[in-house]
Amino acid sequence: MTGLAAAEIDRLLLKHPKGFDLALDRIRRLLTRLGDPQRQLPPVLHVAGTNGKGSVVAFSRAILEADGKSVHTHTSPHLVNWHERYRLGQVGGGRLVEDAVLAEAIARVARANADEPITVFEILTAVTFLLFSEHPADAALVEVGLGGRFDATNVIEAPAACVISTISLDHQSFLGDRVELIAAEKAGIIKRGVPVVVGHQSEAVAAEVIRAAAVRAKAPLLLYGEDFFAFAENGRLVYQDDHGLLDLPMPRLPGRHQMTNAAVAIAGLRAAGFDPSDAAIATGILAAEWPGRLQRLTAGPLARAAVPGTEIWLDGGHNPGAGLVIAEAVAEMEDRVQRPLFLIVGMINTKDPLGFFAAFKGMVRHVFTVPVSTSDAGIDPDILADAAIEAGLDAEPCDSVEEAIRLVCTNWQSEPAPRFLICGSLYLVGEVLALSGLAPK
Repeated sequence: MTGLAAAEIDRLLLKHPKGFDLALDRIRRLLTRLGDPQRQLPPVLHVAGTNGKGSVVAFSRAILEADGKSVHTHTSPHLVNWHERYRLGQVGGGRLVEDAVLAEAIARVARANADEPITVFEILTAVTFLLFSEHPADAALVEVGLGGRFDATNVIEAPAACVISTISLDHQSFLGDRVELIAAEKAGIIKRGVPVVVGHQSEAVAAEVIRAAAVRAKAPLLLYGEDFFAFAENGRLVYQDDHGLLDLPMPRLPGRHQMTNAAVAIAGLRAAGFDPSDAAIATGILAAEWPGRLQRLTAGPLARAAVPGTEIWLDGGHNPGAGLVIAEAVAEMEDRVQRPLFLIVGMINTKDPLGFFAAFKGMVRHVFTVPVSTSDAGIDPDILADAAIEAGLDAEPCDSVEEAIRLVCTNWQSEPAPRFLICGSLYLVGEVLALSGLAPK
């Protein structure tokens, strides 16, 4: 990553410690020095959750833009370039922040912080609020970075609505090692009297923890499966809530879990008072894009390394819950067209590789484990391969994604051509997108 903004962030990384230090006192102090820009935003949809929150944001943005709204969007982490975290709204579709604008905002925030202790993520979150307050828009979508209660974005005092997507085990060292503990952290974004929309929860205890938090905050609660629903019928997506039924196209984003994410976006926007038209909802559901989530690669060096007809899919899922929904989506692909499935997996050491691999037992012909070169927390491929073997998969370490594809395809003689799933880390996804010339725009 190069450019003025990247240079500013490199300076921050040299000055401040890496990682997370979950607290709100530092960012509140900094935002006060900046004039409290978080209080000068358009109506905010604040989105937390373990899995699906980025997709919910993508659907929400697409729907609002189809309804003629200008929408600021904050997502985290980025895949290739820091600029991906900041999309500034304009009518007709938002744009990633320009390099010079982002660099100037980062420098301004860093000067305001002076030499006070802070994390880089907190500075970059303050940049979000500064940029969004200084550029007019109709709405702001703000994705939580980690957890919720002590995440730097949780200084938003009065969002239009809060959304909590599916909760799973992840970041246990920060958030707790049980789903109910993680749910309590996510529920920390709930504000008194502000509507809360909750996505599908595979574990009932997560929904109950959130329900209790909403009751304490006197916050109106809308639960997927109780207050709103989504299901497939005759190749269409049917959405239902107290307003009635919507007959919608199926999302372009693959996987049954995206039907749920689309439903959460619709419910969240309605709860926030945006009230998009039925036509805008239909257009947005079909138009939403979210890079690195079951994204198919059809060009670039990896595609050229494969035999003709090969399918190469890319997904940043990295926890047990994500493994389950990705495995389900791949099983649906298999139902349509049967192909030998090969996993190419890289992970960092804050994840649960055994839980992730378990979702693919009985589906995969072979697993190749690869290094994650853009993180110093990558799990050694030999250790990762051992975890795959322990989960009941056939696995071996490999030097790179391209080498794994070549190992399979060089002497491939049978039909049909193979299907590859590159997964396990958003860092790995970013590396593959950069290699393929597909940095998000």
